[in-house]
Amino acid sequence: MLIHVNNKGMSLEEELRRSLLFGRLTEEQMEREVRRAKRVSLTDGRSLFEQGDEADRFYLVTRGQIKLFRLAADGNEKVIEVVAAGHTFAEAMMFLERPHYPVCAQSLGASEVISIDAQDFLAMLRTSIDLCLLLLADMSFRLKGLIREVDDLSQRSATCRVAGYLYTHAPANSNEFDLKIPKHVLASRLSVKPETFSRIIKGLRSNAILEMKGSKVLIKDRAELERIACLLYTSPSPRDCVSNLVCRLL
Repeated sequence: MLIHVNNKGMSLEEELRRSLLFGRLTEEQMEREVRRAKRVSLTDGRSLFEQGDEADRFYLVTRGQIKLFRLAADGNEKVIEVVAAGHTFAEAMMFLERPHYPVCAQSLGASEVISIDAQDFLAMLRTSIDLCLLLLADMSFRLKGLIREVDDLSQRSATCRVAGYLYTHAPANSNEFDLKIPKHVLASRLSVKPETFSRIIKGLRSNAILEMKGSKVLIKDRAELERIACLLYTSPSPRDCVSNLVCRLL
């Protein structure tokens, strides 16, 4: 069996095993995937693929973050998702007859992904009911998140969405944390204009709910932030029902 090792001393198999989708592969299936997988390192701002490119591979992020976005006719971008380490993306494309990526993929900071041969993985799915069910469960979870996101965008205010994101990403045992993505990217992901995002943060600051300097966030009134965030959800506690506002179906 071929052994491919990254700069942290982890083999491709070890990194694939850490993900939900690949963690349950048999030894034979894993060896097959490792033979066809490719490790791709990206510098900040480097493109992985462009909107409209042929979608012959999907990806597992192993380090850093990948921004998925669509380009409008005027050149403006709409961030669809920011994919963190440990998550896959673009696997749904393998089920289309002539698949093309519906988004662009770009590295946020230094990142690394493992590139998977989509058609070979699809061929493997045809021989494994368990693997099919695992992939279906993951995609069903994403679909539920996408439906919730549509409701959020159509029924909830920008302030609720921003507060909801900050609340769900704040650590339970600390009122201080760093935003892991640039503010303009976060604003686009939440479908908020950058100037509106700034006004919302200014309003939360003037009401002594939080402070934000650069990427550093300090929550001063967690209960009030939670109250505003709860307007975004139907359940009493958004932390119980939502682990991440970033829901995807790619």
